Amino acid sequence: MTAVQEPPVDLAPLPVDDRAVRRSAARATLGMSQAEKSEPLRPVLREHGVSLYPMVALGLLAITDLFQSEAFTILTPEVSRALGLSLGAIAAARTLAFLAIVLAPLPMAALSQRKGSRAIICITTGIAWSVATLFTGFVTSLLALIAVLVLDGVSTGSAYALHTPLLVDSYPPQARVRVLSGYTALKTATTIGAPLLVALLAGPLNLTWRGVFLGLGIVSIATSMLTLGLKDPGSGRFDTEALRAQEHERQGAPTDLPVDEDEVELGFFEILRRVLLVPTVRRVSSGYFALGVLLVPFGTYLSTFLEVKWDLDAAGRGVFFAVVAALSILALLAYGSRTEKVFRTDPSSVPLTCGNFLIAAVVCIAIGALMPTFWLMFLFIAAGQAFIAVLVPGLTATFMSVLDARYRPHAAAVTGMFAAAGSIVGVIFLSGLDKRVGLSGALAALMLPGVLAGLIVRSSARLLEGDLDRMIDEILETEDVRTVKARGGKLPLLACRGVDFSYGQLQVLFDVDFTVDDGEMVALLGTNGAGKSTLLKVVSGIGLPSAGSVRHRGQDITYLDAERRVPLGITQVPGGKAVFGSMDVVENLRTFGYTLGRDKKRIDSSIEECFEAFPRLYERRTSLAANLSGGEQQMVGLSKALILKPKLLLIDELSLGLAPIIVGQLLDMVRRINATGTAVVLVEQSVNIALSLVDHAYFMEKGQMRFDGPADELLERADLLRAVFLEGADAAPEPADQPAPSQRTSR
Repeated sequence: MTAVQEPPVDLAPLPVDDRAVRRSAARATLGMSQAEKSEPLRPVLREHGVSLYPMVALGLLAITDLFQSEAFTILTPEVSRALGLSLGAIAAARTLAFLAIVLAPLPMAALSQRKGSRAIICITTGIAWSVATLFTGFVTSLLALIAVLVLDGVSTGSAYALHTPLLVDSYPPQARVRVLSGYTALKTATTIGAPLLVALLAGPLNLTWRGVFLGLGIVSIATSMLTLGLKDPGSGRFDTEALRAQEHERQGAPTDLPVDEDEVELGFFEILRRVLLVPTVRRVSSGYFALGVLLVPFGTYLSTFLEVKWDLDAAGRGVFFAVVAALSILALLAYGSRTEKVFRTDPSSVPLTCGNFLIAAVVCIAIGALMPTFWLMFLFIAAGQAFIAVLVPGLTATFMSVLDARYRPHAAAVTGMFAAAGSIVGVIFLSGLDKRVGLSGALAALMLPGVLAGLIVRSSARLLEGDLDRMIDEILETEDVRTVKARGGKLPLLACRGVDFSYGQLQVLFDVDFTVDDGEMVALLGTNGAGKSTLLKVVSGIGLPSAGSVRHRGQDITYLDAERRVPLGITQVPGGKAVFGSMDVVENLRTFGYTLGRDKKRIDSSIEECFEAFPRLYERRTSLAANLSGGEQQMVGLSKALILKPKLLLIDELSLGLAPIIVGQLLDMVRRINATGTAVVLVEQSVNIALSLVDHAYFMEKGQMRFDGPADELLERADLLRAVFLEGADAAPEPADQPAPSQRTSR
């Protein structure tokens, strides 16, 4: 075994008490401390040198975004009659628009990740959807209407993906919920401004619906011009970056530690996958989906409901929506500070409150739809809208708080897509409901998806604390690594910390710690089903943990795709699945060399090296891998290491079912590979074989690491190496090298 000249720094998990202290300090930095009281908004903004302009600018962009959809909702009956379209056709056109909204947030998040200037993207798309509002007045057919609505939907993607992350990054944590409430109030003001403008243009000015859209488009373009001063402050300026600075100060390290030039950055889809692995984000996204099922049918039915049942024309409906929106704004202004205080002292109670508000909202809407008098109907509908408006800032703060600032646009895009997808489902499955149960019954029936959404949102409360702690731990661990590097310390080649892993609802790894140093050979032992192979999958990237981290020389590769780990020097030889059966030996070896690029000479030279190491493979070079014996297949699999020359080789069950002479040849090759400096992790069923190779051993049982230490000490642990296990390990191997079975039992 190759000696390691300089022992690496062991970033062992902190004691529980120390971890709790660091988490508590981090929460205070993130604006979540029971010891602190909420200060008035203006002093907080003054202290941090920020103004209300970012909130106002993004609010104005949100207003221009909503002008078209609000006006279209109000004028649906007029558009339907003028173009000769049924409500079903209008609903279908809006479905396509919402399909665009479903798809648009992802490109916007990707664009911001690549280009970085979220503010410019928001301003540009704001102008684009203002033009879409303008051109709505020129449509003459269903196809033209669909084109305009889809354009508006595409541009709306930036509002879904970028507005709230940009807003959160522009303000300190102590002001965020109030700022989000102000932003939501400005968005809600659209349902005052747009309806009043519709009422003004369609009433006293006596314009047709086309003239109304032309007027709204001109106002939207002018409004967009007022946002040209919006700037992108960068990701995490007031939270994650402040948390890193606090950690540097605690450790006595410089606050401007250099970023490792070789640090691995997650790609776009890797970030999306990372975001969706956060339980709170998944649960909130599901709630948004159910909420989306409610909202679009609600808007479609309500406008027609007001015209048919209460005989309100376009101007009357405009006034109705404006007054309802005004009451929602008052509710936001009244409850924003309260939500801020609750979020700072007990974040997990916020989703509980949001879920209750959502349930209350749909109950009010259902009751209002069945009321016999106009004013009772109005009061209940207005109360329902106010509850929905008030819950939005708290819900946004909930899922934004459990993420690294870099991933917030992606999370916002995901939740926006879920809401839009729910809207499509709502339109499809609830279309025609008014004909079956009447408009009042249709509005009342929307209570079902609303209550479901409320229950889902409520359930996220029990997940938030754990996700928040995991986010904090990831940031603190990263800063620990950067500090060690800055001080010249040497980090382990591989370090797994606190790894949990589940197959669906079945958890198989529990808080697993596992470390491998440069050039080290370690054995990973345990009974069948202990989680050994699963841990190797987590290390190689085939499986992603639900908690914990995997680091390669200090770099966080926990959520890196498996193929991106190969160039880092991580290679796995899977037990019983190391070859492509339909290819011959040479084709398998060339496949292993695919990551070497087009260096044909290097690949050919590596294949010759494999044949020298395993002469038997040269004899069988034209044979299909499926026809090889089990030992020959393992030779092919082990040849991967000779071709790729990894820094870390993971070998799963090398000797299972093989004759002793073949096992000896394979083990000799493992020693040769390790002697070149490659670290080896050997998962082996035979304790005798494994401990004859290594000095360091790990032992797993029921998904937990039960032993970590010198191999000879493991032999003394009778409580771990039970008689039945040792009996299996000492049993004589099969007398001959048999062909490998086509299927092996998964451990």
